[in-house]
Amino acid sequence: MKLLSKYRKQQLAYICVDILSSLLVWLAFLGFRWMVYDGKVMGVDTLWIPMFDFYRPLLLYPLGCLMVYYLMGYYLRPFNKDYAQEFRVTFLSALLIAFGAFFVIIIDDPVSSYHRYLTSLLVLIGVHFVLSYLPRLCVTILSRNRGAHLPTCYTIRSLKQIDHFKQHFSKENAVDEVVIDLPQTASEKDIYTIINQLYPYGVEIAIKPRLYDMLTGAASIKDVEDMPLVRITEHKMSDSQLCMKRAFDVLLSSLSLLVLSPVYILLYILVWCTSKGPAIYKQERIGLHGIPFQILKFRTMCNDAESDVPMLSADHDSRITKVGAFLRKYRLDELPQMWNVLKGDMSIVGPRPERKYFIEQIEQQAPYYCLLYKIRPGLTSWGPVKVGYTDTIEKMIRRLNYDVVYVENMSLQLDMKIIFHTIGVILDGKGK
Repeated sequence: MKLLSKYRKQQLAYICVDILSSLLVWLAFLGFRWMVYDGKVMGVDTLWIPMFDFYRPLLLYPLGCLMVYYLMGYYLRPFNKDYAQEFRVTFLSALLIAFGAFFVIIIDDPVSSYHRYLTSLLVLIGVHFVLSYLPRLCVTILSRNRGAHLPTCYTIRSLKQIDHFKQHFSKENAVDEVVIDLPQTASEKDIYTIINQLYPYGVEIAIKPRLYDMLTGAASIKDVEDMPLVRITEHKMSDSQLCMKRAFDVLLSSLSLLVLSPVYILLYILVWCTSKGPAIYKQERIGLHGIPFQILKFRTMCNDAESDVPMLSADHDSRITKVGAFLRKYRLDELPQMWNVLKGDMSIVGPRPERKYFIEQIEQQAPYYCLLYKIRPGLTSWGPVKVGYTDTIEKMIRRLNYDVVYVENMSLQLDMKIIFHTIGVILDGKGK
């Protein structure tokens, strides 16, 4: 898509200038360190090689910078950067990186006076900020001058217009944002029908607010000249929190796959030996932006347990094997989903993904199911904690309502609370 291409190119532009500027910062600071120590760190026998560690930081310093920039959420929105916000984020990043480098690298330098530590720290902060902010500012200004930051907007005023949008939406003629502006007589179901069809295109979705939205604060403005809109795809978490959430997912899933590899092997053999069929079960679920993906689980039912029509599991389900019942009780059957988390299909915390067959039934009573598509589905969420396994459509709707509240109140603190509650459920064997 055109938007995705622009997005990636602009991201890459910022990453490239950040790598080059971080290398330049380290080389400039190397020269300063040499001058501060009166040239004594370079002896005659090591004229071109500093006595202090030089080569490893030359590699690690840029990597450390990129990690900090990512966790600060700088690369998440490469367009429409506010100048003041860019200044603040770059300065804060310089502080964090300088203090980190100080305690990892500079603290080991041989010095005759401790006031030189402070001098080195202040110089590194200043050099890093200047040499990283100026290239970034150039990229931002060039982007604005090219008009690349200006979003292409498309307005939908009727249900029929969604078909027109799908036919002109192409790589050559894509849009960045879609505003839904239906007549006041349109039902909520009509609005959610359009939202549901727009999500797979990866565009920003907004709704022209009605009076109730204005009075309850659901509508928002980004600029005094903008019209108020209810922004459906806008995240409640800050950019930095979203990036920290993804970094946590990658770290925890990687550690789980590595550390628990003997458990994975043992459970794989146990499932494979006790019932016919593959030990790992794949099933299509609907994930981020309403796009299908293959979820992985240890098989807990007899092979070919379902016919053509999908069925929900129930208490004392005859299709569940003895080993499968044990795996479900402690939710061990979901361990392979750590691979889905690592790939980016899922998150540790997020609404449980459902099959399209059941989503269509849920939407008949709760058309707002599509509100879950703005975030990655997860291993656990507030819905599963409060409702548990769902064996009826009614329970699935109850769980949906809890998950919609979670999506609207996402935070790292809430994620940690949900994780601890889930651990308690697992240890108590309250799964099914």
